[in-house]
Amino acid sequence: MPTTESAKKRLRQSEKRRLANKVARKIIRTFSKKAVAEAAEGKFEVAENAFRVATSKLDKAGLRRILHPNTAHRRKSRLTREYQAALSAAKAKA
Repeated sequence: MPTTESAKKRLRQSEKRRLANKVARKIIRTFSKKAVAEAAEGKFEVAENAFRVATSKLDKAGLRRILHPNTAHRRKSRLTREYQAALSAAKAKA
């Protein structure tokens, strides 16, 4: 455990940031999965909204260093490919 005042403060700050980053990562995962799932089901409007939120959150996470910028870009690229594939498959079915 920290003994100095500054170390105690850093621990408090680290804990706050850890929880905020955890929430941000969870939102990214949720909206990414939702975008692909909704696109596969043919719910295009809901899927489009979820895709936009996920890509926006990924960009912000890269800027704020919640994720490494290259990691954010890679995930965004993969999400876009999955999303487009799901859209194509759903439109082919319909």
